[in-house]
Amino acid sequence: MKKIAIIGSGFSSLSASCYLAKAGYEINVFEKNDTVGGRARQLIKDGFTFDIGPSWYWMPDIFEKFFKDFGKKTTDYYQLDKLDPAYKIFFKDDIITIGDCMEKICEEFERIETGSSSHLKRFIGKAQENYDIAINKVVLRPGLSPTELVTKETVLRVDQFFKSISYEVRKRFKNPKLISTLEFPVLFLGAKPSKTPSFYSFMNFADFGLGTWHPRGGMYEIIKAMKNLAEELGVTFHTQSPVERILVEKGNISGIRTKGTFHPADVVISGADYHHSETLLEKQYRQYSEVYWKNKTYAPSSLLFYVGFDKKLENVEHHNLFFDTNFELHAEEIYDHPQWPSEPLFYVNFPSVTDASMAPKGCETGFFLVPIAPGLEDTPEVRQQYFDIVIDRFEKRTGQNVKKSVLFKESFCVNDFIEQYNSYKGNAYGMANTLKQTAFLRPNLKSKKVKNLYFTGQLTVPGPGVPPSLISGKLVSDLILKKV
Repeated sequence: MKKIAIIGSGFSSLSASCYLAKAGYEINVFEKNDTVGGRARQLIKDGFTFDIGPSWYWMPDIFEKFFKDFGKKTTDYYQLDKLDPAYKIFFKDDIITIGDCMEKICEEFERIETGSSSHLKRFIGKAQENYDIAINKVVLRPGLSPTELVTKETVLRVDQFFKSISYEVRKRFKNPKLISTLEFPVLFLGAKPSKTPSFYSFMNFADFGLGTWHPRGGMYEIIKAMKNLAEELGVTFHTQSPVERILVEKGNISGIRTKGTFHPADVVISGADYHHSETLLEKQYRQYSEVYWKNKTYAPSSLLFYVGFDKKLENVEHHNLFFDTNFELHAEEIYDHPQWPSEPLFYVNFPSVTDASMAPKGCETGFFLVPIAPGLEDTPEVRQQYFDIVIDRFEKRTGQNVKKSVLFKESFCVNDFIEQYNSYKGNAYGMANTLKQTAFLRPNLKSKKVKNLYFTGQLTVPGPGVPPSLISGKLVSDLILKKV
């Protein structure tokens, strides 16, 4: 039986481990931290439960397809609730509520801009067509050749790869609140709407068409489900096992070294940060130079706060977006002129609003996120400064006092992404999906310099996000299996 060593235990690594174990390989997964999950770990403190990383459950069909490949269903492992409303967006002078179906969303759009619902239906109809093409055609290809993007469907939509989401939205809608609402979903892809091809409007269908869901107990329930599945298939996990070196003999993988111990392997897959993974190789075996990585466009990093409140909060939903400052300015301060944002937008997740298991009775679990440029100077003073900014704005927009109700707060930022995940410049979501960083233009799943060395995750194909990471694990496993 051939041995495969997998570095890291995030979504893409877990996905690959399951597919390859099912195919009969002996799989060992090596995780740097003390629990599996990569960036999707969990914090439990004083009865409060926080998802440290991903907190949005979109594209439920991708999760169902994954488990179906093993004769399972998501309900075999965790329970899902569809959120209604899906989320709220707080502006300076209004609040937009996104319901759980198109009828409710259209009513809200009409309230803001008369006649906009008909434009929205056409826009989402087109987005649904793109979703079907993207999920069933484009993203299931391993990014080995430009021809992978050439299908009958994509040829007919070639203009959508050269026009931006921002262009498509703004030619249909005039109200700035609706524009921000429709441009928001592509932020999951890690780039400015003005730099994201309009084909990626399929994210709007994922939002409005498929809805926003919550796994009871939090997103970490998915990690636990995938780990349980992997172990059922025979995968072995090694936590607190940082990989020190990827070992190569005459251009061929020989194994890895952790804590001075050699682990022989016929194949190595790294689901860890791609840039970091290549530093584990001798220089002659690295595919990409430091200049290459420096010149790429990265998805944002994040300043995160995990806050326990001693009371239930008012006027909030499970997911809340605070767009009460300049959307474009904040984007410029992430991508164009990297700096700490002068007037940050932010996101707040209160899972205990819909899931009582996430907080003690009568309390609230709060997860605050400020998107920031990667590579910024990260100090305790700056973190406290931005916590104060965020809490002040939160109190003002929701009309309540919460500062005295804070039992504790934990923070996570650039330095932690680097220290805990070896993340390049402390980015949170990988490499942005811009036109010049799509499909075959992303770092390769398969090493060009080392035989039987592969990569998976959000810096490679298909891109950032939880569902793409599941797909990335399947793509790399397919490459290995097809070779056999």
